[in-house]
Amino acid sequence: MSTPVSSIRNLGPAMEKSLAEVGITSAEALREIGADAAYAKLLEGGTRPHFIGYYVLVMGLQGRPWNDCKGAEKAALRKTFDALKAAHFDDGLSLIERELDAVGVGRKR
Repeated sequence: MSTPVSSIRNLGPAMEKSLAEVGITSAEALREIGADAAYAKLLEGGTRPHFIGYYVLVMGLQGRPWNDCKGAEKAALRKTFDALKAAHFDDGLSLIERELDAVGVGRKR
């Protein structure tokens, strides 16, 4: 018997649906793959990157409230999120646009 993804703290029906679309259909499967690999699958599946969605997933898998992420921990998660986004999300930018964006002179912020 499998437990629904939505049984994990912070994760509701929308996240459950998104994860199911990339083959993660149970809380057990999500716990096994972990937050980073699951988020990478979401990005590869076309989910638009959103930092809050990422750290909500991380906090949920730790059994913590989503708003418990602060300070240095949040900064470290942001670095991981940025790396996941860079490696697993195709935003349609050309190589030069991606490089310019990486150094902060690309798209308007």
